Amino acid sequence: MSATATAHHAVLVEQDVVTHSAARRALAALRIGFGLTFLWAFADKLLALGYATGHDTATDTVDRFGPAAWIHGGSPTFGFLNFGVSPDNPFHGTFTSIAGDAWADWLFMLGLLGIGLALTLGAGMRLAAITGAALYLLMWVASWPLANNPVLDEHVLGAVTLVALALTLAGDTWGVGRIWARTELVRRLPILR
Repeated sequence: MSATATAHHAVLVEQDVVTHSAARRALAALRIGFGLTFLWAFADKLLALGYATGHDTATDTVDRFGPAAWIHGGSPTFGFLNFGVSPDNPFHGTFTSIAGDAWADWLFMLGLLGIGLALTLGAGMRLAAITGAALYLLMWVASWPLANNPVLDEHVLGAVTLVALALTLAGDTWGVGRIWARTELVRRLPILR
């Protein structure tokens, strides 16, 4: 088989991963939903929109665009890592020691933005799956001990979902995945697919 025929065969195999159009659309909707969830978390922490960030649950007050916003000096990691990690968690000290560190804030926010854009647009799904699964699994470890199930929670299911979306080429439907896959950069570095 010639190199051209082999490359053509590889593209056909990738296109045939999910053969039913309704299943492809369902996976695309799931991908976009997850992408928008990541982008929303980024926007809420960036601007303190009054949902998870900028809302004081103890007093039920909302301070949108206030000091909790990352753009106003608030830390997107401080609250969760400092107060959300149980003292019974074996990694409690590790997580609380990095709470609010600038490097952790930047990595977290860049991760939310990059994963959100990749999933929403359908490009870079492999890298989004790897980094998103890693983020979910770190949040899962930070949530130990789990309240409702000793092993499974939404973080594990989110990690598995991101991997499934990348493996099924969910970015090719209602996204730019196929166009992105044809670029020279992605052909040279398939991890960017």
